[in-house]
Amino acid sequence: MSFSMLTKNELARVTAKRDCCKLAELAALVKMDGFLHISGRQVSLQIINQNAAVARKLFKLIKELFGIQAEVLVRKSARLRRNNTYLVRVPPRQELPQMLARLGVIKEDGFLREGTFRELLRSECCRRAYLRGAFLGGGSVNSPGGAYHLEIVTSQRRLAADIGKLLRKFGLAARVSRRKEQYVVYLKESEQIANCLNIMGAHAALLEFESTKIYKDMRNQVNRLVNCETANLNKTVNASLRQTENIRFIARSIGMDKLPSALREVAELRLNFPDASLKELGEMADPPLGKSGVNHRLRKLDQIAERLRAAAEAGGGAACSPGGNGS
Repeated sequence: MSFSMLTKNELARVTAKRDCCKLAELAALVKMDGFLHISGRQVSLQIINQNAAVARKLFKLIKELFGIQAEVLVRKSARLRRNNTYLVRVPPRQELPQMLARLGVIKEDGFLREGTFRELLRSECCRRAYLRGAFLGGGSVNSPGGAYHLEIVTSQRRLAADIGKLLRKFGLAARVSRRKEQYVVYLKESEQIANCLNIMGAHAALLEFESTKIYKDMRNQVNRLVNCETANLNKTVNASLRQTENIRFIARSIGMDKLPSALREVAELRLNFPDASLKELGEMADPPLGKSGVNHRLRKLDQIAERLRAAAEAGGGAACSPGGNGS
């Protein structure tokens, strides 16, 4: 089961204590997934969702708030691996217009209302419930093991904008974009997604999210450290190979005895200890040298080797003097 499905199953089990919060959550679900079916002069409310737990919650909320026994129909998908579709239907009845008005679906004049119904969002607990309903109706969240992404999708531009504003009231940097004929309200940062899960009441999902995030961050940190150490090791090994090759070339060309004593000492140490670090070479010198001192003398040896190679290519033989005092 996906992390998104686990989160929805948990949120579907969250029960608001106050009727105003239940009304806000139901209003969001109806706005996200509901539509009015008109047949002649009869009007019914139909709400479609692909989660059985959400369908049960819809049935329960409608009964508790309005005393109406809704119908629940299951449509099995003809395609393999596709979820069943659940249709919660409120049949034509006298109380339906009043129910739709309280949910903010229609206005006092009977026309459809766009966006959210502000009367339902006066208190913070109701705003949390509304976000929970909106997520249950059209939300999804990626597994924290992959890319961080939480989104709520709706076909209504005004509703998407209102949900984005509602998330921003909780300090979440929600953005809204258009995807074909749909509007997507989304969060990208892990901390923002964790806060959103907490606001909606998905505490078990939040714990799993944080646990997976910590493991992922630690794994990434270890990988970065290993890559850094590997890069440094490769750099050290390559430098040691270059230095050893240059010193041997100098020995073949002019002999080690032609080098100043300070350079000869470091050159012999490098040949005898090719795997040693600059610090270790400096500690073996007499008197001991710092890393910068060892590095300075090895660079001088590299320069001498380059001059000898240039002289050999120019036909000058091996008469090039190492020059300097080697300090």
